Amino acid sequence: MKIYRYILKAHFAPFFISFFIIIFVFTFQFIMKYIDNLVGKGLSWWIISQVITLNLAWMVTLAGPMAALVAALMAYGSLSSTYEITVMQASGISTIKLMLPVILLSGVLCYALILFNNNVLPEANHRTKTLMSDIQRTRPTFVIEPGKFTDDISGYNILVKKTFPASNKLEGILIIDSSNPETANILTANSGEISLSKDFTKMIIDLYDGEIHQLSKKNPYGNYRKVEFKKHIVSIDAQGFGFSKSDENALSRGDRELSADSMRAIVAKLKTDVYTDKKRNIDAVKMLAKDFAVFKYHTGDLINDTIAASQTKMYVQTLVNRLKSVKSRTMSQKNIETANKRQIDGYMVEVHKKYSIPFACIVFVLIGAPLGIITKRGGFGVAAGMSLGFFLLYWAFLIGGEKLADREMLSPFLSMWSANFILGAVGLYLTFKNSVNINQIKKAFKSKY
Repeated sequence: MKIYRYILKAHFAPFFISFFIIIFVFTFQFIMKYIDNLVGKGLSWWIISQVITLNLAWMVTLAGPMAALVAALMAYGSLSSTYEITVMQASGISTIKLMLPVILLSGVLCYALILFNNNVLPEANHRTKTLMSDIQRTRPTFVIEPGKFTDDISGYNILVKKTFPASNKLEGILIIDSSNPETANILTANSGEISLSKDFTKMIIDLYDGEIHQLSKKNPYGNYRKVEFKKHIVSIDAQGFGFSKSDENALSRGDRELSADSMRAIVAKLKTDVYTDKKRNIDAVKMLAKDFAVFKYHTGDLINDTIAASQTKMYVQTLVNRLKSVKSRTMSQKNIETANKRQIDGYMVEVHKKYSIPFACIVFVLIGAPLGIITKRGGFGVAAGMSLGFFLLYWAFLIGGEKLADREMLSPFLSMWSANFILGAVGLYLTFKNSVNINQIKKAFKSKY
């Protein structure tokens, strides 16, 4: 037990140091990526700090397994470089037993991350979505980046030379309006102001001192018109920019804003709906087949009885209409079933992701511990450099698997767990190889002495 405590003590410090360094790197990368969208938009530092804090949730999810690998490499590499691992192994303690305390600790970390992914991460993602919606609602210029075309709305392209953080005023405005199928309008203005309607459904742009150039789409070389104005108002559907009310309950939750249990419930409902629709369609087909089977068409009676002929004709038409309806419903059901299958796969990918990423803590320890023993180097730089390759390989499998699952080329389970299976096999191989080498050394030592 003292040896286990000694190994855990050697593991704790590298883990926490690695964890906070990785969090710092992620945070720095996030700030550098979105600094133009956060700073200089008139947002208070409290709002900016909220955005960064809420995004720490996904950073923690990724930093846990990465820190586990770096810490395992550092701890066992350091113990191996001072020959402490060699002494322990020579005294009869196998490599697996030396790894056991860290594997158990990584299991605890895996369980904690699973709880985090199902309780904290979805809420953090949803609050981030709500906060960004609030920012866009109060600062419409937030979604407009000076000097770049904003093409989030279908049919409109907006270019602005300058925005003002303290207000919603704009300068140097160019709007290309191609929403009309007959004409294309190009609007230019020296200045303007952007705002939202009271119900947040429309984005209103007041333009000042500008021109409207109208061109026919059917005849580009004719029907050109130019209009100068002192003031002109443009009304655009605000949904394209993601503007909405700030009520959290009013915003629908995406798959990354739900727990695994919530997504399983949605998947179960989708499967039930598919089964119910399929059963209803099968019953309709059976009923139609039964009606066709009992129907008898006697041409001789119909010639002498016009009323019976008329009734029979109406009944036949009814059966034909029902047949067309069943056929149309069957085709529609296939399309709905395909769409539901894709939606179910999308949800199941996120469900498996909530468990596969935490489980990577155990997989990375299986790789890091024997690799650290073999290399006998426990420095952070060496451990981080060796870990980088495994990180890139893991995320490549994760992202590639998600793309293949979206294209229905791979099941959601394999798409999210294949990286753990492959890297776990590599870790078990390294552990086994290290154990075999130690046994050979011990046999050679005994035969010599």
